[in-house]
Order: sequence, then structure tokens, then C-alpha cells
Amino acid sequence: MTNQSVIFFDIDGTLLDSNKELPSSTKEAIYKLKELGHIVAIATGRAPFMFEDLRKELDIHTYVSYNGQYVVLNGEVIHTNPLNIPSLEKLTEAALTNNHPVVFMDHEDMKANVPEHAYITESIGTLNIRQFPTHDPKYYKGRELYQTLLFCPEGEESQYEQEFHDFDFIRWHPVSVDILPKGGSKAIGIEKLIEKLGFPAERQFAFGDGLNDLQMLATITNSVAMGNGEEEVKKVAKFVTKSVDDNGILHGLQMVGLL
Repeated sequence: MTNQSVIFFDIDGTLLDSNKELPSSTKEAIYKLKELGHIVAIATGRAPFMFEDLRKELDIHTYVSYNGQYVVLNGEVIHTNPLNIPSLEKLTEAALTNNHPVVFMDHEDMKANVPEHAYITESIGTLNIRQFPTHDPKYYKGRELYQTLLFCPEGEESQYEQEFHDFDFIRWHPVSVDILPKGGSKAIGIEKLIEKLGFPAERQFAFGDGLNDLQMLATITNSVAMGNGEEEVKKVAKFVTKSVDDNGILHGLQMVGLL
């Protein structure tokens, strides 16, 4: 296929609507892309176990998860970028003194360092997933972690940003922040896939809406921001489609000429 393209989709606010449901128009559009011979991939901040059902429903086997730290091509892991564990241990100790819980995450599970906390319940609950972190304060020992969640009100992450330079902090909820390896991003994860797939820039597309999509949309030539996206995201994208709740994926794919 001479015009074969690769299209990366964020999940929350992009593939999934404001009710965390997959619009029928989006599902049909994804299947049409695949019928036309294009490669459809997911690029998300979620852990692999948080969107397994979605991958099965859409028959997608290539994805960038954990904002680029765990990358899979056709079911095979091709790139990992774990967190610095000694630094994470120090951050966790500091967070405990501030009553800021953390959740450790690898490719299989997530564990909280406290038995329960209202911030964890509030933010994880918005993801509409079956899993919920159980308690294991030592889960970081002896394993690779690709992301950790820090739970604190907006602005209070600044103290950690100033002290822990091995990490990037990206807010995704009013009381929760992603902790990533410094410099890690969806854009880098996508770059690892493109190295394997070999698509030229003009045949690369990406759809997103959140702050963790900024680098991806700024890097990909044919970038599309959702109408419901953050204003910063819309500014860096080449195109802006309708809201996810208004058939935004279908409209965006038609806008860029893929459908």
C-alpha cells in the first residue's frame, strides 16, 4: 500500500468520550482505517493492564503506554525506560511526611504505599477501570517501574519538582500527578516504533487532548487536537477537530484525508 500511514491515538478524551465510553463512530472509523491497510496504534499515559479490553475491542496490538516508557510493537516489547528506584524511594519518603500517597506501577500491576486514601479513590475512580491499587509499600523493590502516581492538590508538586531532578511531573487530575523518567514522553516512545516501522513524517498522524500529548502533537507532522482538548494542546497541533463527544475522531480523520 503506497499511501499506508500509521495513526496514534490517545485514550482518555480522545478515543474514549467524557463518559469513558468508546463512541460507535470512533470504533467504526478505527476498523475502516485497518481495512484500508493503515496501522493503528495507541499512545497513552495508562498502564498496559488499564486498556487491555480496549485493545481487544479494537484489535490493536501496537501501543505506547506509560507516556512512552513501555512500548509494544505487534505484541512484542521493543522499548522500556524505567524510573530511577533510589530517587523514587527518597521521593516516597518525602511524600509520606506530607500525607501525599504514591502508587507504584509496572507493566502488570499497581500498588499503593498506604492502605487507603481519598485522593487515590477519587482520581483512580475517574478512569472507569476494573483494577484498583492494593497496598504494598515495598512494591518498588526488585522490579522495574515505568510510572508512579503522586497524589497531591494542584501546585503542591512543585516541591518535588525542585528536589527530584530524575523525574518529570505531569498532572492528569486535580489531585494526581504522573511521575515519569526525566525526558520521557509519548514522542520518544513513538520514535522507537517509527524506527522499526520506517514511516516517513508525512505518513505519521496523532490524535490527543491532554498535557501529556503536547510533545507528541508538536513532533508528529499530521497532529490533531481534540475539540475538548487543553488550549495549549490545540496551539501546538496542526489541526483541531470536534469534541470527542461530537464524533471528533471520525471528523478529524476525514479532515486529514484518511477517511
